[in-house]
Amino acid sequence: VQLQASGGGLVQAGGSLRLSCAAPGRTFSSYAMGWFRQAPGKEREFVAVINRSGGRTSYADSVKGRFTISRDNAKNMVYLQMNSLKPEDTAVYYCAASGYEPTRVAARDYDYWGQGTLVTVSS
Repeated sequence: VQLQASGGGLVQAGGSLRLSCAAPGRTFSSYAMGWFRQAPGKEREFVAVINRSGGRTSYADSVKGRFTISRDNAKNMVYLQMNSLKPEDTAVYYCAASGYEPTRVAARDYDYWGQGTLVTVSS
């Protein structure tokens, strides 16, 4: 599964961005899809996950209520809508695919990773 993340950029605090992740191929709906992020000097951390059907989601406490993950299995796409962005959200964001269900939050449980897209939130 090849993943291609896009949509990152520079935004002011309080602003919004929508990240997209394309996953060409016939097996997209077989995977739970997650978003992770890695800030400079920090470890990669879980942000959000959505199950195969799109009916169940889970979020890190730090983004709950501000970020929304969604997927379109017909288009092989997963999205991360990020609202009320804060400077501490600055990081490289990665989409990832996991064969596990129920969904997992540990990076080691994800089999495929995109190249990352940089989100910078200025104060």
